[in-house]
Amino acid sequence: MIAEYGILSLVPPLVAITLAILTRQVFVSLILGIWIGWLILSNGNLLQSTFATIQALVDVFKDAGNTRTIMFAALVGGLILFIQKSGGVEGFIQRVNIFLKQYEQRQTGSNRIIVQLLAWLTGVLIFVESSISVLTVGALYRPIFDELKISREKLAYIADSTSAPSSIIIPFNGWGAFIMGILATQGFADPFNTMIQSLPYNFYPFLALLMVLIIIFTKKDFGPMAKAERRVMETGKFINDNAQPMVSDELTNVSTKLGVKPKAFNMVLPIVLMVVLMPIMLAYTGWNSATDNLSDASFFSKIFYAIGQGSGSTSVLVSVIASLLFCMALYSIQGILTLKESVDVVLKGISEMMPLALLMLLAFAIGAVCKELDTGNYVAEVTRNWLSPGLVPFIVFLVSCFIAFSTGTSWGTFAIMLAIAIPMANTMDANVYITIAAALGGGVFGDHCSPISDTTIIASMASATDHIDHVKTQSPYAIFAGALTALFYLIIGLI
Repeated sequence: MIAEYGILSLVPPLVAITLAILTRQVFVSLILGIWIGWLILSNGNLLQSTFATIQALVDVFKDAGNTRTIMFAALVGGLILFIQKSGGVEGFIQRVNIFLKQYEQRQTGSNRIIVQLLAWLTGVLIFVESSISVLTVGALYRPIFDELKISREKLAYIADSTSAPSSIIIPFNGWGAFIMGILATQGFADPFNTMIQSLPYNFYPFLALLMVLIIIFTKKDFGPMAKAERRVMETGKFINDNAQPMVSDELTNVSTKLGVKPKAFNMVLPIVLMVVLMPIMLAYTGWNSATDNLSDASFFSKIFYAIGQGSGSTSVLVSVIASLLFCMALYSIQGILTLKESVDVVLKGISEMMPLALLMLLAFAIGAVCKELDTGNYVAEVTRNWLSPGLVPFIVFLVSCFIAFSTGTSWGTFAIMLAIAIPMANTMDANVYITIAAALGGGVFGDHCSPISDTTIIASMASATDHIDHVKTQSPYAIFAGALTALFYLIIGLI
């Protein structure tokens, strides 16, 4: 049965996405998209839709996970300001420069390759949570990219392209748990084994990671990214003249406090603490579920299960708060900042992150209205009745791409498409593992390209670049990898 609102359910996300790209006014575009969604839901009542839009923004905070995520995004501003004021960023840059001088001179360009490769490797290794991966890569490498005249669009691309792909390829995290939960509801007795068997066919994440490496080593940028790279090299401008960076200059141009000796560990230790605490908190928040469902299992089996069942939003929020408190203590012991100065730094950092917090609020709100309109299910239902067995993975990938792009959520796409694609594959005698992989890969690709995706937004913020510029420069690379993926599924289906 096709969703009640039919093709109208596509209008709000498509309007928001199109206007954001054309006008560069992301906030206005998202608000308009939300309002149009509620206009459809209220059967054209202008007054009712306006009040419903306001209420929808308030209702975002009814979901504790949304609230924790927005708080996390705001508090990260305090952490960024802390590590800059303490001399941690400057000390880290000095350390990296010492490392780079062991190789060729900067004029040869080899150091540019090494730094980009380090950023890629960092993003891959922090596979435990995509948001922390993006934030860490942005915070660590933005000053070094600026010094080497590598565009912030390139940093955002590297951070974004290593976060979700590594999280789904190495599924010992909330991503893996979520997928296994869906597979379990579809009747798979061993969802972990099913997920692992589908992994080799999940082409897009592998191609996205490989694409970054190819661009780094060949130095052959193309499309808008090539223009961005030329702009930095020729003019020294890290962003376009008309760009609206997701982080203000006050947060990106903070210098070390006067009289403080720069030390790399003042940045590295808080970041490492935040990253390490993430799986610990996932295990802690999911432990009760593990003991209830795996009473006879080994301790390590319970730990893995608990990490999968834990609350991601709680874990990231607790991790960043712990990191902030650690910063206060660490810098106080060294005499860098007093308690009053530390509180002022946190408040200043939070204030600078308000645009990001507002943008995430709007992203959650448009996701909610898409859910009310049943956008994802409409797209899936429209396509399910005209598939042939050989084309199932190919079409499932394309539909998943479109749903994720339109809704800005890969996890929501997984929930929608796996519930439809798996029974479809079984009924039509298509390869179920390839079909599962196609649904997962399509979700990651669509989310990767979507301007209303929270991961894409955070990547723009972490790299201090214009959000639409990030989308425009990244999309050709993502689309190239996505087109190859679709071609692979088509060939497999025909064979």
